[in-house]
Amino acid sequence: MPLLTLRTVSLAYGHKPLLAGVDFQIDAGERVCLVGRNGTGKSTLFRVISGIAEPDDGELWRRDTLRVSHLEQEVPADSDETVFELVAGGLGELGRLLAAYHNAVHRAGGAGAAALHELSELQHRIEILDGWNIEQKVETALSRLGLPADARIADCSGGMRRRALLARALVSDPDLLLLDEPTNHMDIAAITWLEEFLLGYNGALMFITHDRTFLRNLATRIVELDRGVLTSFPGDYGQYLRKKDELLEVEARANARFDRKLAENEAWIRQGIKARRTRNEGRVKALVAMRRARRERIERDGTVSLDVDSGELSGKLVADLQNVSFSYGEQCILRDFSTRILRGDRVGIMGPNGSGKSTLLRLILGELEPDAGRVVPGTRLQTAYFDQHRAQLDVERSVRDNISGGSDHVNVRGRPRHVISYLKDFLFPPERVDSPVSSLSGGERNRLLLARLFTQPANMLVLDEPTNDLDVDTLELLEELLTDYDGTLLLVSHDRTFLDNVVTSTIVFEGEGRVAEYVGGYDDWLRQRRPAPVPAAAPGPKPARRENGSGTAAAAGKPVKLSYKEKRELEGLPARIESLEHEEAELAGRVGEAGFYRQERDVIADTLARLDRIRDELQHAYRRWEQLESRPA
Repeated sequence: MPLLTLRTVSLAYGHKPLLAGVDFQIDAGERVCLVGRNGTGKSTLFRVISGIAEPDDGELWRRDTLRVSHLEQEVPADSDETVFELVAGGLGELGRLLAAYHNAVHRAGGAGAAALHELSELQHRIEILDGWNIEQKVETALSRLGLPADARIADCSGGMRRRALLARALVSDPDLLLLDEPTNHMDIAAITWLEEFLLGYNGALMFITHDRTFLRNLATRIVELDRGVLTSFPGDYGQYLRKKDELLEVEARANARFDRKLAENEAWIRQGIKARRTRNEGRVKALVAMRRARRERIERDGTVSLDVDSGELSGKLVADLQNVSFSYGEQCILRDFSTRILRGDRVGIMGPNGSGKSTLLRLILGELEPDAGRVVPGTRLQTAYFDQHRAQLDVERSVRDNISGGSDHVNVRGRPRHVISYLKDFLFPPERVDSPVSSLSGGERNRLLLARLFTQPANMLVLDEPTNDLDVDTLELLEELLTDYDGTLLLVSHDRTFLDNVVTSTIVFEGEGRVAEYVGGYDDWLRQRRPAPVPAAAPGPKPARRENGSGTAAAAGKPVKLSYKEKRELEGLPARIESLEHEEAELAGRVGEAGFYRQERDVIADTLARLDRIRDELQHAYRRWEQLESRPA
C-alpha cells in the first residue's frame, strides 16, 4: 500500500534543475536507498518529501495521518541543550513541555515554592494534553539507543549526537523514516548496531548513504537521482551497478547517433538550400529543434581526476614503535604497544570513537611524545596529512586561495598548472573557484582537501576519515588511487568496504589501552579477532568423574568420543544445512522482489520472521557441525 507518491515533481535552484518531472512511490515496509552524486539534489528530495521544501511544479500525495521523520545530515552544533530536550523536541510543543518538566524535576529538590509552583503548572498542562504516555516514548527511545538523558549536547561525541538525532526522529513513531547519511560520525560498532536496529524497524525507511556495506545489508530497492531524473532499480547493489552500466551505455550510443545526425544537418545548412523551398523549410525547422534539444541535454557530470605524486623513496623503515604507552589523564590510550611500519605498507586503523586512533597517528608523526617507550621515525619521509576535521582549510578564504594561496598557478608533480584547470579535475566549475569555503557542502570540502593534499609530493599518506561525505563514485576512484599508490598509507576509517579494498593490515583499538594487529582488512579482522574472555566460574564442587566404556576415568582434557546418537546427528547435518540454505536463498529472493512489500503486513512479517529463524538455525547447525567434527568418532 503506498504511503507517499510524487507525480511529475520539479524543483530548480537557479539554472540547475534538481528534480525534473520526477515520479516516485514508496510503500509500507520498504527500505529504499537513494543514491547519486554529491550535489544532485538527494537531500533536497528528502526536504520535499518531509514537507520542508515546496516543489515548483507537480503533485505530492501523502496518505492521511502519515507521520514522516527526517534525520538530516548535519549533527547539532555545540549547545547547552540536554539530550532529553533534543529528543523531546521531535514531539513539537508537547515535547518542549516534557523537556521543561524534566528539567524542573531536577531543580525542584530542595528548591523553594516558586520552583514547585512551576512544576505543578507544567504537570497540569501535560495532563490536559494527555502527555504522560508520550513521555514514556521519549524514555523508551533514550533507553533503546543507550543515551544519557541529562548529558549536554556540547559534551557529546559526534556519534552520540547522531544517535540523539535518530532518537528524535523515532520518538514520534513515524510511518516513514528519512535518514540522510546516518553513518556519518559513527564508529563501526555503532554502524553495525544501527543496521540491526533498522532491519527490525516496522515502518518504511528511505536513506542516503555512501557506506556500501550499510547499503548492501539494508536496501530492498535502490533509487538513483541523476540529472534531475529518478530511476528505480529493484534488487541488490550488484544488480544496480550492472543495470546502471547498461543504461549509461545505451544513453552514450543514443547521444552519439543524435550528434552524428546533427553534424550532418549542420553540414547541409552550410552548403545552402538547393532543393524545393517547402522541403527545405521543414529540414531547417528540424535542425533548429535539434539544436535546441542539444543545448537542453544535461550531460552527466565528469568524474574526479585523482593523482598523487609519491615523491622520492623513503627509507625502508617508516616508523618503529617500541613499547609505547600514552594516556590523557586517567584515560589510557596505549599500553605497551609495539609495531614496525615499513615502506609500502597500507595500514588501516580501527576502533570506537574516542579510543585514540587520531592520537596514534600524531604519535607516529612526532606531534606527540609518548609517556613511555619510544617512536623511531624513518628517513626521507614526505608526509601528506588529511585531517578529518578539515582544519587545514580556511573557511573564510576562497576555494582558489586554499589551493594556491592567491596565485593563478599551482605546482602538481613538479609542473605548473592553472588553478582553475586543476580544480576542474575535482569537479569545481570555474564559477565556484572564488566562492568562500564556508559555502561548500561537506562532500565539496572533502574534495577540496584532497585537491590541496595532492599538490604536494608525498611518500607517506596519512588519511584520517577521508570517506565522510564523499559520493560512491569518488570513493571508488579514491580506492583505485590508493591501491596503485606505491608509498606508505596510514588510514583511519569506519567504512568497512573501503578498508577491505585498500589496506593490507589493521591496527585495532580493543579497549583499556589494548591495541592488536591483524592481517588484511575489516572482514579479515572479523575472522581473526579473539573472542571476548569468558568470566571465570565461581568455585564449587568438583564435577563427578565420567567413566568411559572400559570403566576407567577419562583423562583430563582428552576429547570424548562421539556417541552413537551423535554420529547419526553428524551424518544428517550436511543434508539439513543444505535444506536450510536452499530455503534461505528462496526466501531472500522473495524478499528482494520489487512487489514483496506491497503484500499484506502479516505476510511480510511472517516471511521476514521465518527468514530470521532459518538464519539462526543455520548458525546453530554450523556450530554443531564444527563441534562434532572436532571429536574422534
